[in-house]
Amino acid sequence: MHPWNLSASEAVKLQKKLAKRIICKGRPKKIDCIAGADLAYEKSRQLGFCAVILFSYPGLKILETCFSHDTVEFPYIPGLLTFREGPLFLKTFKKIKTKPDVIIFDGQGIAHPRKLGIAAHMGLFLNIPTIGCAKSKLYGNYDEPGTDKGAESLLYDKNNSPIGTVLRTRKNVKPVFISPGYKIGIKESKEIIMNCVIKYRIPEPVRIAHIEVGKYKMAKGAEIK
Repeated sequence: MHPWNLSASEAVKLQKKLAKRIICKGRPKKIDCIAGADLAYEKSRQLGFCAVILFSYPGLKILETCFSHDTVEFPYIPGLLTFREGPLFLKTFKKIKTKPDVIIFDGQGIAHPRKLGIAAHMGLFLNIPTIGCAKSKLYGNYDEPGTDKGAESLLYDKNNSPIGTVLRTRKNVKPVFISPGYKIGIKESKEIIMNCVIKYRIPEPVRIAHIEVGKYKMAKGAEIK
């Protein structure tokens, strides 16, 4: 069993250990099903709500929706998000009937100080290829990409090694930060994300997951006494 109840210093040590097992190259030979995962919080009661939505690929038709909620005990600490959100993600993934070929998380993959953001950590745990798609940068350096849709620049770590792509998914909008999580490469991650963009800045799997978890929070939160 994964030791989730750790101190911050113990969590950092575990991340450094697990990061050595991360594989960031290639992609699945065939992708028929792709999932988007997101969480929402009700801070007043320390409740977390999770949605995992499965889509056909590349058609992006919804195939399955799964939800869970639970108390969240680990504090919010930048760089240690998995220890706060991971247990609830895993609880939700256990409900899925169809195993996805790729999972997109609203968060970081290896674009993380210890190369183990939530997408990388969950991918390793689930043994499923994962991609991190974040709205903002947690770690790394980059040159601003051009303003056209599809414009991109590489994101680099402190050793000048590439760890992701800064991608403009729509013209004249803020870029998103794409990084491989597990069993997928930088270029392949970017290509899959672009195939999941329809008319919004955020790719459909995580955009829809974000909307649906918000609805679930409103409905379920009202039921919980």
